[in-house]
Amino acid sequence: MGILGLKSTDDSGDESEVFHFPTSKNALIIFTRNPELGKCKTRLAATVGDQAALDIYKFLLQHTVAVTKDLKVDKFVYYSVELRKGDRWNSENYQKKVQQGDDLGIRMQNAFAEVFKLGYERAIIIGSDMYDMDMADLEEAFDKLQDHNFVIGPAEDGGYYLLGMKNIKAEVFQNKEWGTATVLKNTLADLDGEKLALLKEKNDVDFYEDIKEIEVFQQFLPSHLDNKF
Repeated sequence: MGILGLKSTDDSGDESEVFHFPTSKNALIIFTRNPELGKCKTRLAATVGDQAALDIYKFLLQHTVAVTKDLKVDKFVYYSVELRKGDRWNSENYQKKVQQGDDLGIRMQNAFAEVFKLGYERAIIIGSDMYDMDMADLEEAFDKLQDHNFVIGPAEDGGYYLLGMKNIKAEVFQNKEWGTATVLKNTLADLDGEKLALLKEKNDVDFYEDIKEIEVFQQFLPSHLDNKF
């Protein structure tokens, strides 16, 4: 069934009304920050510098494309600031939108609400900076949503790298200190009594300590930080 919605038809940011035809009951939401010098991975940049942090983030973006492009679900990329024309997110595989809201929780809730309005029965949100994740993890998460109402991928730093649901529970997006070690704990408290599946805990990339022992990242580091694997 076609559902009337908004879509950018030329990657320029100009939106026009179109009919959206879901090809799956599952939707993957990818939140991404526009890659700009000095404006991404700022906590990592405090140690490695702005240019290295930007290079690492671009590498992570490409990794996210690699692990999601063949996933058999409909995929939505939500940009932090504006849509980008002709970037790594191929418009044939990814529908492009802009995040809406004053904080991360509101932006995530609005994105879930939008895809559910389009007719999807299950939706999962991830960031675009998880090196420790592959397509099999995403397939497992959607599989868990077949017989659970929520799924969470816990991060080692006390947050989460993946959140999935069949319907919106507003408390999950409210009263959180985003980016802190309390997010997972408080989210699990919000979901107490719900049919919830937990995935394997994984490491995300926020600080130098998250990457200093991983060989693939050494190529981006200034010489005084390169561990010379």
